[in-house]
Amino acid sequence: MLPRKNADDKADVEAPDVRPRPSQIESHEIQLISRVAEGDLHAFETLYRLYFPRLTRFLDRMTRSVYLIEEIVNDTMLVVWQKADTYNQSCKVSTWIFSIAYRKALKAIKRQDKPVEADFERIPAGSDVEPDHEVSRQQCQKSVGIALDSLPVEQRTVVNLTYYHGMGYQEIAETMDCPVNTVKTRMFHARRRLKTMLSSLMD
Repeated sequence: MLPRKNADDKADVEAPDVRPRPSQIESHEIQLISRVAEGDLHAFETLYRLYFPRLTRFLDRMTRSVYLIEEIVNDTMLVVWQKADTYNQSCKVSTWIFSIAYRKALKAIKRQDKPVEADFERIPAGSDVEPDHEVSRQQCQKSVGIALDSLPVEQRTVVNLTYYHGMGYQEIAETMDCPVNTVKTRMFHARRRLKTMLSSLMD
């Protein structure tokens, strides 16, 4: 006969985790892509809503142009609609879509009249970035933003995908279509440059 549980035993029982696991999310997105390949407009609209905010955040840091973001997102998702039948599950759906957005963004950047990379030394030092005894959270965030924006686009993208989108080096390499060692090298130089720039901004 099993022993009876008392009231205290209930506290030891953990509630089941009902949040979708990464594998469940990936499976759901694969199903959506498959349906898009069959011409399912509803599935495409669902995928668009899922990726619009993610791609917007990614492209905002990469292009630094509010005028380009929506254009690139739409161009990216148009490719997804047209080429969904070519997705072969050799990588994550997110990697496939982000790699399309990355290539579209690079082309858009090259079309711009002014260069995307900012010369850090030319950024004017206003009163909001002057040294202070206690740097506020807003000032810190602004300093990080200025430093990130001053990185070359390849380094900025690696940092963006790593820290803001949780991608590993292998997935970033697939997204940017380059060797993993190239991703590691770009991250190394990005961290070293960020450390130098942030030291100057927040000294």
